[in-house]
Amino acid sequence: MPTGKQPAGPFTPRDFQLVLLRRMADHNPGPVEDARRELGASLAQMREANRRWQAMLRSPRSRSAASRYRSVLGEPESAAPRRIGDLECEARQWRLPLWPDLRFEVLVTDKGVVWNEWLVRAPGADGPELRILEDLTPWSCTVDEAARAFAPARPLQGSAPTRWGLAFTAPDARGQRHDVVAEFTWGLLQRTAVGGR
Repeated sequence: MPTGKQPAGPFTPRDFQLVLLRRMADHNPGPVEDARRELGASLAQMREANRRWQAMLRSPRSRSAASRYRSVLGEPESAAPRRIGDLECEARQWRLPLWPDLRFEVLVTDKGVVWNEWLVRAPGADGPELRILEDLTPWSCTVDEAARAFAPARPLQGSAPTRWGLAFTAPDARGQRHDVVAEFTWGLLQRTAVGGR
């Protein structure tokens, strides 16, 4: 009778969505739980997907980040040149079923180095109307959308490579202005803190 673990199958787009959720679970266990059920995955499967992803990142035979995303997610839905300051890169975007109005975007330099990787609004999709503090609910917007809505916003160092922060001033529903720190994971808003950290 065979013993030991069965070899793991290929790492799939479903597994990758579980990896994104695993990082978001630190801030928003409720929405993550709902999304995990929508994918038909157990908590153990989410942990295992994250373990396998981390093992891929650390493997001495690891692919480049750019080719790793292509191997897991397939051919990008779109790829277009993008210039950010002096940096010339290609923006590759993939559709993820959990977030139909968003795309997972990877910015790749001409040398094949991944410069950024996060969720952005899909081309042509209606973004949220962000006017007041109360509009900033978990998963409601991306980094770019919050930065534009509450300009000038100051970027902050995140607590992990897949996390970003923004500091800005926003009015509440009564018109009173507040200093706000917004925290994002994989580019998607997770939580806000009023009055700084």
